[in-house]
Amino acid sequence: MDRLSAMNMFVRVVETGSFSAVAKELNSTQPTISKNIAELELWLGAKLLNRSTRSLRLTETGTDYYERCVAILQDVEEAEQVVGQLQTQPKGLVRMTAVVAFGRLHVVPRLQRFFAQYPDIKVDVRLNDRVVDLVEEGIDVAFRMGNLPDSNLIARKLCASPIVTVASPDYLKNNGVPEHPRDLRDHNYIVYSGVGNRDETAFQEDGTPFFVRVEGNLVTNNTEAMRTALISGLGISRGPRWLVGDAIASGELVEVLHKYQPGSLNIHAVYSPGRHLPSKVRCFIDFFSAQFKDCSLICGGGKSPPKKATPQ
Repeated sequence: MDRLSAMNMFVRVVETGSFSAVAKELNSTQPTISKNIAELELWLGAKLLNRSTRSLRLTETGTDYYERCVAILQDVEEAEQVVGQLQTQPKGLVRMTAVVAFGRLHVVPRLQRFFAQYPDIKVDVRLNDRVVDLVEEGIDVAFRMGNLPDSNLIARKLCASPIVTVASPDYLKNNGVPEHPRDLRDHNYIVYSGVGNRDETAFQEDGTPFFVRVEGNLVTNNTEAMRTALISGLGISRGPRWLVGDAIASGELVEVLHKYQPGSLNIHAVYSPGRHLPSKVRCFIDFFSAQFKDCSLICGGGKSPPKKATPQ
């Protein structure tokens, strides 16, 4: 039995609460993971986990052993990385996640430069508009937007994206240009159901926030679908400029209601806490922190208010 491997399996089983999840993560099988944990318990002469058909629970001995395993594995990884840094560049697999459109528009196009700088690092890109559990799914870093819920995760702010209300030129030509957010009641509003209240959207006037009830014939929880729907002229909506900035610059979309927009949307790199952040993850975060430092680069360039939209 490879004790370090067994200790790592034990730690991941505790953190995920699932033998099958760890098997998938390690490209192994559930019986193999279970066998390694059983051999570890036999070697220690102590029961670490109480198993039932529905849950796993640490024994008192298992709790103490888990904490010691975490510290030992971190020390081993740090020692390996110190030696590795003296000889080669950082290497290994970084698992990252982001909402679909952000990953496609702003992460994947920059990976060529990242790989040129760090040829020994591999990146597993997992795009999903739902908020995933980093520990349960074995994610190293996530790009997340807006106000973050309280958690034990560490968040590093990268930049802030302005909020914009946009529609295609054809849509505005056929339906008119809203002069005030209240005018959106008469428009086909594309609703993004991924966050917040589906029936209301926030604006501000002279520094005072207010809400406008909106509705339309399209609701989506997918940022890529929302972007495509806007460019296709299906309706009007409000969202982060990082999602549509290039389409505004190209003329595929037109920004309206500029002076009524609320504050910007913060973009963070989020990762799990630990005594030592692996160098491969640190390099990934540092690279994209530098890439996104000037938010205008991911918002279509330029920060000045757009010209007033007029029907064609």
